[in-house]
Amino acid sequence: MRNVELLPSILSADFMKLGEQLEILANSGVKSIHFDVMDGHFVPNISFGAPVLKCISHKYGMLNDVHLMITDPIKYVKDFAEAGADIITFHYEAVKDHDERVKLIKEIRSLGCKVGVSIKPATSVYELTDILAGVDVVLVMSVEPGFGGQKFIPDSLEKIAILRGIREKEQLDYKIEVDGGINVANIKEVIKVGADMLVAGSYVFKDLSKVKEILEEVEKYDA
Repeated sequence: MRNVELLPSILSADFMKLGEQLEILANSGVKSIHFDVMDGHFVPNISFGAPVLKCISHKYGMLNDVHLMITDPIKYVKDFAEAGADIITFHYEAVKDHDERVKLIKEIRSLGCKVGVSIKPATSVYELTDILAGVDVVLVMSVEPGFGGQKFIPDSLEKIAILRGIREKEQLDYKIEVDGGINVANIKEVIKVGADMLVAGSYVFKDLSKVKEILEEVEKYDA
């Protein structure tokens, strides 16, 4: 049995009720939350930064999965690590040079965090082959990064399957995370092709009373 995990993205939370909503998630059995960081440059939207993470970090017993959709991530990883990040994921497209990517991976790990790398829908999985051995998570964006509430891009399924195949062939141990348009209609298929971590924002936060049902749905296909 695989241990597939649901990670609610607080980008879709009601910040007037953030503490209350995080408590509901924790009490429902959610183990980790997803923290989308946007700078208005790498993606055309602005969200929140390390101070917000620090305010909520580990207060509800959940791990912090930080997704940096920002330019020059190496400038900010220390801030997020000190604020309580458990996983820090950077975008492949935001770091143009291979040596700089390797440097960033080493920096994140030296800060005591697990390392993730993410790719936009237009980026080929094969662009990652030279760094896959050094990361803990590969995040497939199944929508264009920058906005919540978008529809899942079907071509993402092939990317997930390819990543699973590479992992098995090369005997690597990274987890495959998927972010964008996750809902009851595609959960089964996304898990079936190889996803280990499912990020969901609006699907979870539109009705928090159904979080336990969503978790049960994930566990149903956790094989």
